[in-house]
Amino acid sequence: MCGIAGMVGVSDESLLAEMLVRTRHRGPDDSGVYLGNRDSSTERVALGNNRLSILDLSPAGHQPMSNEDGTIWVAYNGEIYNFPELRRELKRQGHQLRSETDSEILPHLYEQDGVEMANRLNGMFAFALWDEPGQRLFLFRDRMGIKPLYYAKVGRKLYFASEIKALLASAEIRAEINPQALDQYCAFLYVPGPQTMFRGICKLPPGHKLTWHNGEIEIQPYWSLQYGPYSQASDAELVIEFRELLKRAVGRQLVSDVPVGLFLSGGLDSSTLLALASQFNPRTRCYCIAYPGKAGALEQSSEDVRYARLVAQKFDSELVEFHVEPDVAGLLPKMVWHLDEPVADPAAISTYLISRDAKSEVTVLLSGQGADEVLAGYRVHFAPVMARAISMIPSRLRRRLANGFLPWLQKHPAIIPGIAQGLVLAACRHTQRVISTAGLPAAEQYTLLRSYLNAAGLANLLKADLKHELDRDYRFRFRERFQECSGEEFVNQMLYVDTKTFLPDLNLTYSDKLSMACSIETRVPFLDDEVVGFLAKVPARLKIRFSTQKYLLRKAMKGILPAGVLSRRKAGFGLPVRSWLRNELREMVGDLLSYNQVRKRGLFNPEVVENMVQANASGNGDYTLQIWSLLTLELWQQTFLDQSQALELPPIPVLAMGRA
Repeated sequence: MCGIAGMVGVSDESLLAEMLVRTRHRGPDDSGVYLGNRDSSTERVALGNNRLSILDLSPAGHQPMSNEDGTIWVAYNGEIYNFPELRRELKRQGHQLRSETDSEILPHLYEQDGVEMANRLNGMFAFALWDEPGQRLFLFRDRMGIKPLYYAKVGRKLYFASEIKALLASAEIRAEINPQALDQYCAFLYVPGPQTMFRGICKLPPGHKLTWHNGEIEIQPYWSLQYGPYSQASDAELVIEFRELLKRAVGRQLVSDVPVGLFLSGGLDSSTLLALASQFNPRTRCYCIAYPGKAGALEQSSEDVRYARLVAQKFDSELVEFHVEPDVAGLLPKMVWHLDEPVADPAAISTYLISRDAKSEVTVLLSGQGADEVLAGYRVHFAPVMARAISMIPSRLRRRLANGFLPWLQKHPAIIPGIAQGLVLAACRHTQRVISTAGLPAAEQYTLLRSYLNAAGLANLLKADLKHELDRDYRFRFRERFQECSGEEFVNQMLYVDTKTFLPDLNLTYSDKLSMACSIETRVPFLDDEVVGFLAKVPARLKIRFSTQKYLLRKAMKGILPAGVLSRRKAGFGLPVRSWLRNELREMVGDLLSYNQVRKRGLFNPEVVENMVQANASGNGDYTLQIWSLLTLELWQQTFLDQSQALELPPIPVLAMGRA
């Protein structure tokens, strides 16, 4: 695991050094550069790498790496899980390999297979490859977008890096807001790719390669998710095959020369990983987090610790519990810095805090990220089933339910015993939204349920001059993705859209950035290429069966996991966000989202923001995530656009760079 940075069409050694300094947290163990402008007849190119040593901790793992004659160079970030097989194949064919790393196979594999090499890699990766004889630079990103890769083209020059903050080291790349992304961010809490919130800076889409040649770039997919043809095996056979495939994926992702641990929430996904990991590594160390005494009655308070203890005891694993009351006002600006883009999911905080405190014991953590997106685990995936049931209720009764009973229940959530009030509130809000969208086409309903502000809400929030810049509906990316898979079963359509938007641009983004902020590598076995490929051939009825979501996974783990874990409901984030906004962050909200500050920015109608803040503080409305997103955006603007000097960044280790 590493961080990469570089440029082509220009070769500025001091700029490359600054780009690497800004992302040293991604690779504190070593740093290296390759400068390719050795004579005037060749293109100027510079590749850089910060190394987090995972495999082969010796100096032989130094990057960038080349083939035997130094004509192919690679700067690489990630893990190739099938590298042992590829390494043996390359050695049989006469290639000379000097290390035991996975990165070294890449220049040699390119010699064998050209750009088709990417299709042979099972892993998570983002890498740059310079072909000196062909005078071409290639950028590759893994199939699911687990590892990030950003780029900016300035004239015939191309700059690229694992994190945007490295690109901003160039005087040619200005930190400016991208108004074309603003409505999408406000609606979804993130910016769907390939755009970013920075004007002129893009994400390389998952499963794509970028080719630079003679000052021009071309972006093409090398892989795309295809559903079907569906397996004709029996359900029982598919259950067994899935369990074995997932077990092998976990085994591959446990390979490491440094200690490996596991995020454990006690939910179905992380508990499954522990159950399978324990068959390879007994006494796997697991990490769980809780926010004691802060959640309050109206939060979606999780029971993670209780279930995590149950699962850890079942598999004789060591559970480390972090009971934290973080200085959230001091923490938020640092998180915004590490995330680069404004990403407004509060669940990201837990990733950062666990990674920070686990770093003294492990360097790699397995995560259950991705399971919901490939196995249909979110409430939005079940919404079409709910909508069909709701459509059979007489319209007058539906109106009474939406406008009478559900609002009343939200004011009296304690009336339902045995269920946390926050879960009651969340269920009521979701049911109201399903009722209000039940008559829409399924794809439109899905997109609205993924939105935290609809078109009318955005029209009220955004200033009029900004609305004139937006010449398309904020949902256009989702509509494009649905069009790409229009012939599939609708469950798989939703999963396809998830894997192109929500998964890489929100969940995997914060998972990577905030674990790497602590120099921790996060691995996601549910997104192993073999697992994803298998699930694409599994009929949708095995993902959602009647009222059971992630049916295949539950069947595969029946008799292995405790019954309570198998039947545990999907809950939202278990962070005390409402409490934070009304207490620890109250002053920050009042300052950064004040009428005058919002008016000064000129993005939003200050009256609308003021009403949202007041309603949320008084309990007359629930705008928790909307306010969190606006607060995050303002901190992002101060950090990157205003270049705030008040931000106290973590210390950056200084290393001597090796030069090739």
